[in-house]
Amino acid sequence: MKKLEILAGVAAGLVAFLALRGLNLFPWLLLAGLTYFLVTSRGQLGDIGRKKVGAVVSHRPQVTFEDVGGQRVAKRELMEALQFLKDYDRARRLGIRPLKGILLAGPPGTGKTLLAKAAANYTDSAFISASGSEFIEVYAGLGAQRVRGLFEKARKLARSERKTAAIIFIDEIEVLAGRRGAQVGHLEYDQTLNQLLVEMDGLKLDDDVRILMIGATNRPDLLDAAILRPGRFDRTVRVDLPDREGRCEILNLHLKNKPLSPEVSIDTLARETFGLSGAHLESLCNEAAILALRKGNEAISQDDLEEALDKILMGEKLEKLPSPEEIHRVAVHEAGHAVVSEALRPGSVAQVTVSPRGNALGFVRHAPKDDTYVYPRETIEEEICILIAGAGAEEMFFGSKSTTASNDFQRALDLAKRIVSYGMSPLGVVDRDTASPEVLAKATREILDRCHDRTASILKKHRMHIKEIAQALMKRESMPGDELRSLLQRDYPGRWRWRKLPSYRGKLTRKVEEAARG
Repeated sequence: MKKLEILAGVAAGLVAFLALRGLNLFPWLLLAGLTYFLVTSRGQLGDIGRKKVGAVVSHRPQVTFEDVGGQRVAKRELMEALQFLKDYDRARRLGIRPLKGILLAGPPGTGKTLLAKAAANYTDSAFISASGSEFIEVYAGLGAQRVRGLFEKARKLARSERKTAAIIFIDEIEVLAGRRGAQVGHLEYDQTLNQLLVEMDGLKLDDDVRILMIGATNRPDLLDAAILRPGRFDRTVRVDLPDREGRCEILNLHLKNKPLSPEVSIDTLARETFGLSGAHLESLCNEAAILALRKGNEAISQDDLEEALDKILMGEKLEKLPSPEEIHRVAVHEAGHAVVSEALRPGSVAQVTVSPRGNALGFVRHAPKDDTYVYPRETIEEEICILIAGAGAEEMFFGSKSTTASNDFQRALDLAKRIVSYGMSPLGVVDRDTASPEVLAKATREILDRCHDRTASILKKHRMHIKEIAQALMKRESMPGDELRSLLQRDYPGRWRWRKLPSYRGKLTRKVEEAARG
């Protein structure tokens, strides 16, 4: 410390002496400052790449394949691919070329990261996790440096944990291994990918630490062809959305440590959650527990789970209060959807509600009996009928349509166009790019007209049921599917009369009465 003070004093005295002699000190001071900056920042600039690589390391978490639900096929394929790490000696005796990389491809939230963590436990390997976006920087060469550092870090981690194998998991690998040349004027992406290919080619069977790469992506179409060839990512494992049995398994996993009411039906909930990922189902269970806590209940009820599902699908319940006239129109609209859906697909409606959520003032939640993956023409036309039923019910009761059906019409039109594109129309197989727009429009119009006539016939037959459903919805906002089906079993012989509701008065009531008499 004294030496530093002496040097500072000498430097200050020298500067004062030179200034008194009239010497211009600015260039010298600028040079001294620049030299000081370079000396002090040299270590920081050299550590840019190393800091990022060190940050991606995490010790192997205690996750097993039993903790991953709804992915029976993916788990089986992954466990088979991992046998060379788990039973190395046997694989070598059989002359099996070990896999260097496994690609997990599927929609977001399906459990790709969990599968990678479970793979590390299954093979008793060291585990390193990184994201593809962490390798790319504006500084040229840093991406390649980080790739080299990541592989070296995996080897060091395995040796420190006394493991013979290490798993490197890279999420969003399409960022790191995207097609070369796709980024115009930015060679950093290509250099980083080239380094990854070099590192994977350098993996050998007789290494003291055997490394397996696991990549996860929801866009496998963006990956460079070189990364997918045999000898690199040898196997692609599809991690798809869970089927009904898989959803039951996931729900049981997330609800096993939560108190449930006796009436809770996991099977019913699995039916109603078609198309949801494992992450959605976990969020649903958590939201249901929050609702139970908010209500002061000691256990989660079926109503809590249903309300949580509505929130996941449609968003938070809104506080906005439409006018009684608007609520009545929405109730008739949703009743039309529900009645036609039950007429064409019995048992398909889970709930009807006029509670505003998200951008919708009301909605019908469906619960198909079975998961559907193939859609014949009849099924698509039934969907069109259900979509246009809301506007049809409005027109039947009020004599006009409203903006509530705008999205329904757009979806119905899109489905009709798909029927033509799929070759299901009388036109047969057509090319939309070369076919006459007038011919395509006519075929689409015929499909919509046929569905409109079918829908109108169903609505006319169940007019009294729609009225009763709308009245019930105006009183208590929602109606379960079982109650809806019970109501549809009622018979209303003869002419019916409109009964005024206490909360509904005025001009619109008279308009409905006139429509009923007509």
